[in-house]
Amino acid sequence: MRTLLALAAAAALTGCGLETASTAATAASLKKQEVEEGRKTMNRAQQKIDAAMHQMQQRADDAAGAEK
Repeated sequence: MRTLLALAAAAALTGCGLETASTAATAASLKKQEVEEGRKTMNRAQQKIDAAMHQMQQRADDAAGAEK
């Protein structure tokens, strides 16, 4: 009887460990996706900033050329 109880307890604890590991893996996967989306957003923002800076430089160059 004790052996059966010990096996049942071990099985229950093992199940909890697997569930915890599965939950942690899912959370890590979601965090990874969140980080990747953040990087994509940051890259898009940097591209827009670069384009705006280029456009400002072009306008400044055009204005300087018109003054000559």
